[in-house]
Amino acid sequence: MPKKSKTKSVKRQRSDGEQPTPKQSRVEQSNTPAPLCFHSPVSLFESLIHPMGTEQFFMEYWEKKPLHLKRSDSNIASYYQSLFQLSDLQSLCSQGLDYYKDINVVRCINGKKKVLNKDGRVKSSVLNKYLVQNKATIQFHQPQRFKDELWRILEKLECFFGALVGSNIYITPQDSQGLPAHYDDVEVFILQLEGQKHWRLYSPTVPLAAEYSVESEERIGSPTHDIILEAGDVLYFPRGTIHHARTPAGVDHSTHLTLSTYQRMSWGDMLLDIFPGLLFDRSRTEVSLREGMPRGHLLGNSEGLDTSRRLVTGLRSLANEIETGLLEVRSTHMKRDFIMNRLPPYSQQHLLTPCERIPSLEDMVCLRFKDHMVITMEASQQRTDEVTELAVFVLHSLKNQREHHMMGGSDEKDEHDISRGLKFPLSHLQALRQLQKAEQLAVAQLQLPTQEAKLSLVLALWSESLLDVL
Repeated sequence: MPKKSKTKSVKRQRSDGEQPTPKQSRVEQSNTPAPLCFHSPVSLFESLIHPMGTEQFFMEYWEKKPLHLKRSDSNIASYYQSLFQLSDLQSLCSQGLDYYKDINVVRCINGKKKVLNKDGRVKSSVLNKYLVQNKATIQFHQPQRFKDELWRILEKLECFFGALVGSNIYITPQDSQGLPAHYDDVEVFILQLEGQKHWRLYSPTVPLAAEYSVESEERIGSPTHDIILEAGDVLYFPRGTIHHARTPAGVDHSTHLTLSTYQRMSWGDMLLDIFPGLLFDRSRTEVSLREGMPRGHLLGNSEGLDTSRRLVTGLRSLANEIETGLLEVRSTHMKRDFIMNRLPPYSQQHLLTPCERIPSLEDMVCLRFKDHMVITMEASQQRTDEVTELAVFVLHSLKNQREHHMMGGSDEKDEHDISRGLKFPLSHLQALRQLQKAEQLAVAQLQLPTQEAKLSLVLALWSESLLDVL
């Protein structure tokens, strides 16, 4: 879900403690009361789709069909408008925004997308001309980097979904359309912030965003939903839903926010993640997987060999080992990718340093930021022909930088350093699970063989600001 730049797909975010540049200056927040409940990730999502219930939403709509939540509450409309307005973008231009990286200017002409970007820095006066004279749409990438309330919302949603959540702002002048009919490979929530927008959704949808070419409306059939969104409304549609949107005539401009999630979060993605490790582990104990292929097989000189049957036998054996629990399924890359690239906790700087009390064996403790950490079992070294031991890693996002969220920019060394987290012997796994499940726990009750091991574990977590001493 990280956005694409002018030349290539983005890489990953940095988390190296660098100071933000002037362009990361934040826009001042409104004092409009929030109709969203930030008590927990669950309560935030519940309030976002209210009055629809969460259980009903996931049973009837998620990955299935669109949902339009019509609002007629002026307080909700005012709050949504406070999330981002055209004036916010004009203010940010004075602080330094770049075309392509931060801003795209686009217009749909004869069913085709035309990019009107210039090079270099964005000027507010030029954007205004695009809106008024060219009737172009302004797309602003990842506004949560600048608006605190959007950071607050997306951070909770990432905890709720257990997946990255990105956002874009679209500002479209009256009687204009920014993008042609297209589909996205993410689950999409639209929040209408200003004005009105006419959405048209088509059938058939692309099943969960498979490869498909959308060249013209004639090829995609008839619209199944015509929806007018007004300020405060929410629209959800599954990934793969072909759609376009237009600001009606008579509306000065329309501003909407897209919240997108669940990119590369399919069962197929998980299989791609876990299979290399499973095959490596199984090959160490299954002789048939280490037997050489017939001579000349890669050259097509092994007539009579039923390759498919041989592979199916190996895969079936692997599946049986997983089903009986002899092989453990371990997702590592997906977890690391999520933790490395997600938002840090919202505006809790005082909790991002160790608490004043150093833990002792007599203390009660609890984990901080459980929603921002994962525990994984991984190889403790690069896999070679030598015996590879497993270790436990505690990964967290406390040191991620909000200014780089979904924007890329890290190199491989940064990615490696950021992702390693805290490393413990495999014998510490049960104690870490204890802390993860308990609201509070006595250090003395940790399931470790020695007092030294118990103290070492809590001190390591405390030093990473992951532990509170009660």
